[in-house]
Amino acid sequence: MATSSRQQPPWQLPPQHTSDAPVPPLKIWNSLTRSKTPFFPLDRSNKKVTWYACGPTVYDDAHLGHARNYVSTDIIRRIMKDYFKFDVKFVMNITDVDDKIILRGRQQHLFEEYKATQSKIDKTQVEADCRAALNAYVSKNLTLLSHDLPPEQLSRQISEKYAEVLEGKAPAGGIPGDKEAKLKMHIRTVQAASKAMVSYIKEGMSIEELNQNVQDILLPYLDSLYGPKIDASDHSIFTKLTKRFEDRFTEDVRALNCLDPDVITRVTEYGPKIVDFVGKVLDNGFAYKTSDGSVYFDIKTFEAANNCYARLEPWNRNDKELQADGEGALTKKTSEKRSDADFALWKSSKPGEPSWPSPWGGGRPGWHIECSAMASDKLGGQIDIHSGGIDLAFPHHDNEIAQSEAYWSEKSSKCSHQWVNYFMHMGHLSIQGSKMSKSLKNFTTIREALGRGDWTPRGLRIVFLLGGWREGIEITDDLVKEGSSWEDKLNNFFIKANDVLENQPSDKDDLANKDLETAFAQTKENTDHALCDSFNTASVMKSISELISVYNLADKKTAGPRQILDVARWITSMVNIFGLNGTAAINDSSIGWSGIGVPEHAKPWLSSISRLRDDLRRTAKSQDGATTTSLQDLLSTSELESKSNGIANEAVTEPYARVLSSLESELSSLSTSASSPKDLSKQILSLCDRIRDVDLWNLDIYLEDRDAQPALIRPVTREMRAAKEAARLKASEEAEAKRRAKAEREKEAKEKVERGKLDPKEMFKTEEYSAWDEEGLPTRERNGGEVPKSKGKKLRKEWERQKRLHEGWKRENGLA
Repeated sequence: MATSSRQQPPWQLPPQHTSDAPVPPLKIWNSLTRSKTPFFPLDRSNKKVTWYACGPTVYDDAHLGHARNYVSTDIIRRIMKDYFKFDVKFVMNITDVDDKIILRGRQQHLFEEYKATQSKIDKTQVEADCRAALNAYVSKNLTLLSHDLPPEQLSRQISEKYAEVLEGKAPAGGIPGDKEAKLKMHIRTVQAASKAMVSYIKEGMSIEELNQNVQDILLPYLDSLYGPKIDASDHSIFTKLTKRFEDRFTEDVRALNCLDPDVITRVTEYGPKIVDFVGKVLDNGFAYKTSDGSVYFDIKTFEAANNCYARLEPWNRNDKELQADGEGALTKKTSEKRSDADFALWKSSKPGEPSWPSPWGGGRPGWHIECSAMASDKLGGQIDIHSGGIDLAFPHHDNEIAQSEAYWSEKSSKCSHQWVNYFMHMGHLSIQGSKMSKSLKNFTTIREALGRGDWTPRGLRIVFLLGGWREGIEITDDLVKEGSSWEDKLNNFFIKANDVLENQPSDKDDLANKDLETAFAQTKENTDHALCDSFNTASVMKSISELISVYNLADKKTAGPRQILDVARWITSMVNIFGLNGTAAINDSSIGWSGIGVPEHAKPWLSSISRLRDDLRRTAKSQDGATTTSLQDLLSTSELESKSNGIANEAVTEPYARVLSSLESELSSLSTSASSPKDLSKQILSLCDRIRDVDLWNLDIYLEDRDAQPALIRPVTREMRAAKEAARLKASEEAEAKRRAKAEREKEAKEKVERGKLDPKEMFKTEEYSAWDEEGLPTRERNGGEVPKSKGKKLRKEWERQKRLHEGWKRENGLA
């Protein structure tokens, strides 16, 4: 059944049975309907959910755009499992065979071979190879540039021919997008290579540094010359690439606290089953062979049998660019295809490509068939949920659906087989309007972002929770600030809640603040509605923030520990469900998340420091102020307490021991001071500030002073460091502004002094005039004419000002 160019085919709600167990009133935004549809799993009685997710194509490191997909998927999986209590079977594939992998593996193999030969060829040959590679790259990717242009002239012509692109504009007007981002990528590649070539030829750049800068132009060039000649039966050329990046991918997503899949499938482990899958689609009459040993899906025949093609994005079914991208860079056009839209289920392998045996000859799977075969093998003829990035919707997922429904088809007269019931697509992560992409080389890898400290796993997950799972997210300063503020707000709340847990008396348990009670009940209700509304985590995040605001404003005298801890434990359970607290179990009774507590081994020392500091501050602020006697008493108490508590001074506690020792030592010196109580109190308060703001701060500990309560001992958070740095910069800027203002005043004063030296009788004796009176005021112009009255008045005013300056200068210098 051919679908309208703009209309999706009908979607069938999974069947209901009266004996089925009740399920939550969950609705999911379903790409098959482009609307929110009620969620009913196939196995309602056991609340089992089958879920297949498209995994990575492992030929490079995963970037933050991938993190967007896998973290968002992990969040939804956790909500399904831990909030809605579904029994989820989560299957994810690893694509370790496809055109990108073959090209990358082959290119890296050839590049390593080429580098090994460079010691045997002269510099002229290396230069010639680089020039040929550069010309080939330019001819293919930057067509506005002249052919065979010398490397040193490329930058100038790029600036002329691609000025609009370099300025961030689209050449044909409109809004710049992926096309312009790709052009910028090619420009950067050419500029880096041409600059390195000039440096290598004229300035003696090392061959190692040259290779680093020209490899992006050499890789495709070497492949065009020698790719078909490699021994592709040696699969290690490709598997050493895929194994390395699969391992790195696993490390990266685990670092982001994503749960491991229940089942992982790999294309290289599914060769015979993929062949069988293709064979059945052929037997069902929905595919055809070509003379080269390839097998193509027959869209026309499929639709003629009342099946539906392009269920997800029928409006893109004739998009030639998307179709070509789906077929892969190594696919050659063939006149034997019955339709340009037909896609490969099995590709005959050409020289330089890995091959597996099949009834149609040596070949390899088409990209789309891989997921169909693996998902069908693990989850059967119908799946509850399928997910992936939105860029895979067409053609990958549409083709995957079609060939799977062709496989499972019973040749019914109706379009009745629905292989996937709910398709979920994660939105893009964008940078300056373009999606983050390997092909655009505009990405930051996950390990780079975490390693440099640009992001933390929690911070990144919070941003994705705030943005929602299906909408595109643009990383902006505002979004980063919003995420940091939310995290900081919860840090503060959890720290205070733990303080309640440790220090509040249980005789106030029955107290309940009405505002907090009402807000808590409303927040739990709103959370349930939001998560049932297609996992609306942004709404939940807002509700949690508002609940904490109510707590912060509440009169703590009317809120008992039990009420506060109930709120804290519920919020903790939600952040655990969202994956914001490492491996913490959902039923963990502790409060808060990792990173809010001080090191356990430091607690005895910090308690002693904080207690002594509290006593010192209280004494210094008392009406009588600090005295040497009161300081000696405090010092004796502190030393006695340390001994009686038996605090062990080990290597790990040495930094905290030094702070306490320093405090006691300085206190001992002050206790023998002859200063007045007022001066002594100032010195004590200054010492207490230093202990808080320098000594402990440098150990990532902060003492938060509170009215009528002991100081709160807490760790220094990233947000606190950022706030302190911002305050430091502001103070530095203000100090610099004061310095400049002072310098300007001093300059003006100096200039004023210099001006004052001039006698007003001499100030107008220039060539501009020819006669003056006895006071030195001009009476005639240069040409002998009289000075006009209006001009004379102005000159008089200037003369009087100078007279005052001169008289002041004479007085200051004792000449008056």
